[in-house]
Amino acid sequence: MPRNLIKRYLPAPEKITGHKSLRFLGTMLHDPNLWHLNRHSVARGMALGLFNAMLPIPMQMLVSAIFAIPLRANLPISVALVWVSNPVTMPALFFFQYKLGTMLLGTPERSMPMQLSLSWISAEIQHIWQPLLTGALLMGTVLAFTAYAGTMLYWRFWVSRSWHRRKLRRGRHS
Repeated sequence: MPRNLIKRYLPAPEKITGHKSLRFLGTMLHDPNLWHLNRHSVARGMALGLFNAMLPIPMQMLVSAIFAIPLRANLPISVALVWVSNPVTMPALFFFQYKLGTMLLGTPERSMPMQLSLSWISAEIQHIWQPLLTGALLMGTVLAFTAYAGTMLYWRFWVSRSWHRRKLRRGRHS
């Protein structure tokens, strides 16, 4: 089952619940449903993590952890998938999100320098935030939906295939 494969790579719940930056969440992290690996919690965790990964905000991991609790998503998966957007992939993601946002909003594109700097970003943020956020929300929504549906379908396929193989093995030995 996909559960066994996923379990190999996830940290122990105690390792995460004991982390000092998550202490403010208190006993909410001790809910066993946040750690169970079933198709619903894993699919929610995948969707939540990828949606948050696309948001151009700081502390994406914290946002993902906070939303995983009421959504009953798998906490480690939702937090880990935030790293799809990392310092290496962020410039390309933000550029594509900005282009997508300008296309959707029909706003003219701002010229970008060859070397991005904090001074350029602070001067241009008032012009680029709406297209960037629009593109990010659309990308996040599409990725979240795709991840949720894909996980549910794959998990169902895997279980169905396992049952079929088990049935064949039992049929031969009878």
